[in-house]
Amino acid sequence: MKHLIPLFFLIVLFSCTEAKQEESSKEQEKELTYQEMSTIQRIERRHRKEKFLSHDNVKFDIQLTFGGKERLNGTLTMATNSSKGLIEMKDGNKVYFIQDKVYYTPGMNENKVRFDAYTWSYFFLLPYKLNDEGTIWSETEKTEMNGNWYNSQRLTFTSGTGDAPDDWYQVYSDTSSNMIQVAAYIVTANKSVEKAEEDPHAIEYSNYQMLNAIPVATEWNFYGWTKEEGLTDTLGNATLSNFEFVEDTDSLYIPPANFLNN
Repeated sequence: MKHLIPLFFLIVLFSCTEAKQEESSKEQEKELTYQEMSTIQRIERRHRKEKFLSHDNVKFDIQLTFGGKERLNGTLTMATNSSKGLIEMKDGNKVYFIQDKVYYTPGMNENKVRFDAYTWSYFFLLPYKLNDEGTIWSETEKTEMNGNWYNSQRLTFTSGTGDAPDDWYQVYSDTSSNMIQVAAYIVTANKSVEKAEEDPHAIEYSNYQMLNAIPVATEWNFYGWTKEEGLTDTLGNATLSNFEFVEDTDSLYIPPANFLNN
């Protein structure tokens, strides 16, 4: 019996050592996997894409001013997979978007509702849509802009992708944290690519806060942008607040029968 106790401790010691070695090996594998990740994959990981998509819908208030005028003031609810959404304006008007269909309160400006439906939701969902079908990415470049260094990549789309496949983005992410900081873009709605490229804009994401351990930017700032000068004139800003994840309901995205659509 005297020899059983030391033997027992030897077995425990060996088991613990083996477990630590296995854990260390897994950590090395995890680090190696991270090193092999593309810039886009690292951005998605840092923004907790998998955790974000595990929720049905996200909801938040947004107040947006552009060109010195209030552009949007209301509550935005949307599916985390971007398939549908609802904008409830403070003035009582509503806009629903379901796949490629947009439904809106009679009397609203039909030229703006489609833009509002897809643009602001896309800006918010950008970190989770980087690998969507139809996305085309350039190689990563280390780029200086306005005195800061970023990982920079150009995003374009294959023909027929989304509502505006001719739009493009230049995405700037932090070289250390991999958080998206700035996305320059053009808007081709109702205009040619050449015309849109005469006046590119940029959205700067700032004041990141945690929502269920997921970082979300609570402030957007809009600027003019050129590849040579970076961010130029201030164009607008938005404040996002009162974030929450909400579950699906049967009536969440069903527009009233009298709503118009385009």
